[in-house]
Amino acid sequence: MQIPPSNVSGLAGLQSAQSGLTQATIDIAKPADTNLQTDEARAVEQPDKTQALVSAIEAEQQGEAAVEVLEASSETIGTIIDLEV
Repeated sequence: MQIPPSNVSGLAGLQSAQSGLTQATIDIAKPADTNLQTDEARAVEQPDKTQALVSAIEAEQQGEAAVEVLEASSETIGTIIDLEV
């Protein structure tokens, strides 16, 4: 099993957070469709606004964690360069 460099993992985390936040905001912004006939059809068509808000918070926290990974990676690389020079 190959372990990717920490900066690659941090970047992938940021991209995943951005994607999750984009989807959550799309789900939150969808207008309620009042033309649906049944509750079952409404459940299929309409995203759960509460779940979308929770997903947005999760994406924000994932992004913050990814930034911490990138900062730690940068500090480590800086320390290694200082030791080598």
